[in-house]
Amino acid sequence: MSQMPPRLPDTNMIDHASAPATMNSPMPAAVPVRGRFITFEGIDGAGKSSQIAAVVALLQAAGLDVDQTREPGGTALGERLRELLLHEPMHLETEAMLMFAARREHLAARIEPALAAGRWVVCDRFSDATFAYQVGGRGLDRAKFDALEAWVHPGLQPDLTLVFDLDPAVAAARVASTGADPDRFEREQHDFFERVRAAYLERACLAPLRICVVDAARTPEVIRADIERIVRERLLS
Repeated sequence: MSQMPPRLPDTNMIDHASAPATMNSPMPAAVPVRGRFITFEGIDGAGKSSQIAAVVALLQAAGLDVDQTREPGGTALGERLRELLLHEPMHLETEAMLMFAARREHLAARIEPALAAGRWVVCDRFSDATFAYQVGGRGLDRAKFDALEAWVHPGLQPDLTLVFDLDPAVAAARVASTGADPDRFEREQHDFFERVRAAYLERACLAPLRICVVDAARTPEVIRADIERIVRERLLS
């Protein structure tokens, strides 16, 4: 006698709740790719600020959503702290803590949300500036800086930092030529900026994969071409 084929299950009796997902099942929402964080650094008068717009334009031309900001500042509270930091005399440790207080607010309110949403952030100064100006220039204890940095942004550093390197005498002449009223940092003496410059270069040696030193003594056109090349090679290739 021939054997009967096995009976197929009645599809009306299948437990669809336990059935595997099909092509018609809703897919989970895609998580945005984290944005990139680029910072510009250098002593006052090195010319970094005039090059930020070129990098922002380059990124936007590549179809990226870019948030341009600065430190100290970047938020309503940060801008109020900036005014105090640039114009009010204060103790060195007060200065350092206010810098990091403004930074914590900046990170929480603007930088971290932007990066999480996939936007790229281009910032004029970050913690490398505090290392250069407060540790190198003013002599803040390195351990105190390290503790503040680890507390305020543990595990977060820029993806790329461009340090504009220039002889402080040339930088001072550039600042003076603007005719603007100098803030209390810009009024510092030549040896202060020598120490700041040396601290920036030390920081670059400590993080060579992140920090790229740019010769800021060249013409703006040559500098612009150089930094655009660096950004393309390191972040857009």
